[in-house]
Amino acid sequence: MHPTLTPGIDVALLIFYAFVLFFICLVFYLRREDRREGYPLEHEFTGRLESEGGPFLTALPKTFKLSFGRGTVTTPTQGREPVEIAARFTDRFPGAPYAPTGNPLVDGIGPAAYANRAKHPDIDMEGHPRIVPMGSALDFAIERRDPDPRGMPVLGCDGALAGTVSELWIDRADRLIRYLAVDLAVGGTVLVPMMMTDIQRGNRRVVCDAVTAAQFADAPRIEATDRITLYEEDRVLGYFGGGYLYATPDRQEPLL
Repeated sequence: MHPTLTPGIDVALLIFYAFVLFFICLVFYLRREDRREGYPLEHEFTGRLESEGGPFLTALPKTFKLSFGRGTVTTPTQGREPVEIAARFTDRFPGAPYAPTGNPLVDGIGPAAYANRAKHPDIDMEGHPRIVPMGSALDFAIERRDPDPRGMPVLGCDGALAGTVSELWIDRADRLIRYLAVDLAVGGTVLVPMMMTDIQRGNRRVVCDAVTAAQFADAPRIEATDRITLYEEDRVLGYFGGGYLYATPDRQEPLL
């Protein structure tokens, strides 16, 4: 077989050139698409907004339709302002850690950070709120061989009394308990992530090793009594998750 289609045309070379052109276009496409969220970047020390990279590297607006008639979302987000956080750099080099200047659990610093997620509840395949109090989900109950934490006292990581479990918030899709509703000794009710608690059957108590008993009072509250939004979930999880670093001063010290 003759190695060329016509004299002077090398098929292998044409395929190579086509691959190089495709690869260059792919790189530009991916660099444009990864700038839909989180851009423009901020200068690490001054907070000044960095350039987005010019027209060849800036993604064109794309509109997404949300499920169940919740409108549309267009990305990339335009007009984002620098975010002020209650923290300072511990040194003047790129990647230097932050040191909180206020209450890091409330201010959302480090592991206590949260995202501005949608202010509507997570929903199941039928459009119903996925996480609800057990009292409103009559087809759910505690397995008779498992301890029911309702009515049990809740202790913080310092062993002090924070409050009493008044209700269980369940995930109707995954068939498990997501949060414990705790009536605080100082007044009010907060949701505590189930995965950050230890239900001690023998002692008839619940221990949350994430924060101290006093820090329960500053935990984020939810607006509704029968549902929790995605935004509120991120706030709650960030607050208690951040406690594993910021709840007590000794947790911020190096292990070695």
